[in-house]
Amino acid sequence: MTGAPDAAAPAARVTAAIIGAGPAGLMAAQVLSQAGVPVDVFDAMPSAGRKFLLAGKGGLNLTHSEPLPAFIRRYGARQAEAAAWLQAFGPQAVREWAAALGVATFVGTSGRVFPQEMKAAPLLRAWLRRLRQPASGGAPVRLHMRHRCVGARPAAPEAPGQAGAGVIFRLETPEGARCVQASAGLLALGGASWPRLGSDGAWTRWLAMPGVTDLIAPLRPANCGFDAAGPGGSGWSPYFAQRFAGQPLKSVALRVTAPGAGPQGAALFERQGEFVVTATGVEGSLIYAASALLRETIAAHGHAVFWLDLLPARSAAQVQAALLAPRGSQSLASHLRKKLRLDAIKTALLHELLPRAALRTGSESEAAGLAAAIKALPVRLTAPRPVQEAISTAGGVRLEHLTDGLMLRRWPGLFCAGEMLDWEAPTGGYLLTACLASGHVAGQAMRRWLQAGPGADFTSQTATKTGANSGGL
Repeated sequence: MTGAPDAAAPAARVTAAIIGAGPAGLMAAQVLSQAGVPVDVFDAMPSAGRKFLLAGKGGLNLTHSEPLPAFIRRYGARQAEAAAWLQAFGPQAVREWAAALGVATFVGTSGRVFPQEMKAAPLLRAWLRRLRQPASGGAPVRLHMRHRCVGARPAAPEAPGQAGAGVIFRLETPEGARCVQASAGLLALGGASWPRLGSDGAWTRWLAMPGVTDLIAPLRPANCGFDAAGPGGSGWSPYFAQRFAGQPLKSVALRVTAPGAGPQGAALFERQGEFVVTATGVEGSLIYAASALLRETIAAHGHAVFWLDLLPARSAAQVQAALLAPRGSQSLASHLRKKLRLDAIKTALLHELLPRAALRTGSESEAAGLAAAIKALPVRLTAPRPVQEAISTAGGVRLEHLTDGLMLRRWPGLFCAGEMLDWEAPTGGYLLTACLASGHVAGQAMRRWLQAGPGADFTSQTATKTGANSGGL
């Protein structure tokens, strides 16, 4: 098995080993700790929760306040699996968990839920303190930093006919290679976005199971930016990129229709918001919300088009009437600014993407054409940005190979949770909530596995619904 530990190396024995000190791993550790199970958490970084801290740099979006059925639909093709996690530990449970750590939350105007102080650091500090110093009956969590997992293999059964005795991890540490054998192990290694914070996707090169060729779906960028095709077909013009990269397009609406359907086709995605022009294309919240659809369209057709409404508060007729108003010696940019309040970046985008002939307003037909473009400007995308630049990743360990308790069916005692699983969701609290929820589910399953002992067969069991604080699978 690629990356497998040296069978001759002595292995330290622990009860539960968690690889990855992000939200999923720490939540599983908390579940086990509260149940009195000794837990050892290993992470390659110098400190825990590095990506969690970065996510909260501009205000930590913990979860979302929308009703649970709508919340679950955010997980697209994996909403059935995500629903089971969220029924065990959903958005309200996330708020209650934060409150139990002394961190009050509030609902913002967009429905997103934030800590009262908006910061991630106070919450993470309180969480780590609780893990190290649990309430009466709990077991302290031991954190081992700068311990990079580079391989794993099943531990041999302790008696003939029994299931395996867990998993042996190989770790690289400042003191050299180390092997750890755990009765139950959890991988919570993240995807491949933001590799400098620890989620580098290296586990895809060593995690394998004999006879299984489809264990891991390829990691792809999610909640990502895209390269755009400007007037030359291969990016913005130098002027537009230099002048407007980094500037936002505010109060716009984005519409995606089926390839070739045009702006009036049935909407596959339609939402109002804002995004940012980059040196090579576009990124930002409105783009991220449509990124899965845009990414898959590019994969299937080589490009994707979205239709941009630069003035969603005005009808096409209102825009046309404003364009027909006399402008005297004013430039088109001045006329658009005064009559339609179209700012410089929106006007420049029209010049960037439309032929010169389409920027005329001398006749009613010309004004109608420009008004139609302002209401549905085609923006052609050629490629998603690299996965290392994405906020999150799609792909990962396929859920079909996992039990409802997130244990690998053909690897008894080894569990997976968090972003390294094959699911994706938009920003807005959905990513973090599902990571916490999957960690909670995996932690509960690990507790049950440890209680049942190595002879138990959990590989085909079906989970039962649980409350956020219950102990069942």
